[in-house]
Amino acid sequence: MKMRRAAVAGAFYEAEKSSLEKRLEECFSGVTREENENIIGAVVPHAGYMYSGGVAASVYAKLPGADTFVILGPNHQCMGSLIAVSVDTWVTPLGEVEVDKAFVDALPKRIIDVDETAHKYEHSIEVQLPFLQFRFDKNFRFVPVCMSLNDEDTTKEVGEDLANTIAKFDKKVVVIASSDFTHYEPDRIAREKDEYVIEAIKELDVSKLYNRVYERNSTACGVGPIAAMMQAAKKLGAHEGKLIKYATSGDVIGDTSSVVGYGGIIIF
Repeated sequence: MKMRRAAVAGAFYEAEKSSLEKRLEECFSGVTREENENIIGAVVPHAGYMYSGGVAASVYAKLPGADTFVILGPNHQCMGSLIAVSVDTWVTPLGEVEVDKAFVDALPKRIIDVDETAHKYEHSIEVQLPFLQFRFDKNFRFVPVCMSLNDEDTTKEVGEDLANTIAKFDKKVVVIASSDFTHYEPDRIAREKDEYVIEAIKELDVSKLYNRVYERNSTACGVGPIAAMMQAAKKLGAHEGKLIKYATSGDVIGDTSSVVGYGGIIIF
C-alpha cells in the first residue's frame, strides 16, 4: 500500500495527535453541530488552523456524514499534472484515510490524470482531512483533486465529470472546494472584494464568478476548485449557497493593514 505522508503537519496544523485534537476542539468550540442532509457542496479555507480553523469548522459542523468526500484544491506548488487525482492512502497525525478508488476508476480521464506528484507537497487538500477525521472518524473515503488549470471551460468540464460520476453510484457524496479569498490587502478592501465574489458563489453562477474575479482582480487562490464544485453541485440539484462564516487574518492577529480573507460556504 502506497502512502501519501503529511507534508504540512507541524506547519499548518499540529504534528502530534493529542495537540491536533486539542486544536480541533478549539476550532469547533462555540460552533453548533447542526448537520444539513441537503448539503451537496461547500467552500472551506486552507490556511493555518490558528487563522482559518474557526471558519472551516463552521462548515464542517454542518456537513452530513457521507460515504465519499471529493476535495478539490488549487495546486500552489505547480507540480505534476494539471488536473490530478491521487489514489495513495493519505496519512495525518489522526490516522490513515483511504481514497475511494472505485470512484477514481469511474472518473473520465479526458482531462483528469492519476498523478501523485501534484499532491506530494500541496497543503490545500491535506489540511481538510483532520477536520473530516475529527467529525467522522474513519467512516468515509475521499477523492483528492489538485488543480493547476483553472480556466472557466476546464473547471466546468471537471464539474460535469464529477457530477456524472457521482450519479453512477448509490451513495452520499459531498464535494468540497478548498480556497482562501483575498490575499494581502487592507481588511476593508478584502471584505468588499470577497463579498462581491461570494455573492456569485451563492447564486451558483460560474460565469458570474469568473467575471467578478476578473472585474475586481480577486486574488482568491481556489477559483477553479470553487467553480468545479459549483458546476457539479448545480448539476446534482443544488440551487443556492449560504455564507456560514467570514473572517480575515486581521481578526486573529489584529493587523488589518494586510490580510487574507476566509469564507465558509455551504451549497444545497
